[in-house]
Amino acid sequence: MNPLISAASVIAAGLAVGLASIGPGVGQGTAAGQAVEECPGRCKQRCSKARKTEECKFFCNKCCTKCLCVPPGTFANKEVCPCYNNWKTKLGGPKCP
Repeated sequence: MNPLISAASVIAAGLAVGLASIGPGVGQGTAAGQAVEECPGRCKQRCSKARKTEECKFFCNKCCTKCLCVPPGTFANKEVCPCYNNWKTKLGGPKCP
């Protein structure tokens, strides 16, 4: 198989998996645009119990815009959104709340 076609297939499969992880209610129509529009509401709920609410919402929105996903609940459940879960700071800590 042509290496270029093989690479394109891998990228397409990864994109399909990534879009599938966006979550319920998101992913119909233009998934990326719809997911980004829902970031503020999802992050407001995600950060509702955080001590530093505004800081939490800032980083949550940044992560949501990049990953097109916000884990459900106010804490944990990051395994639902692999990009959100795996994005780390320079020091190796979690980037996303």
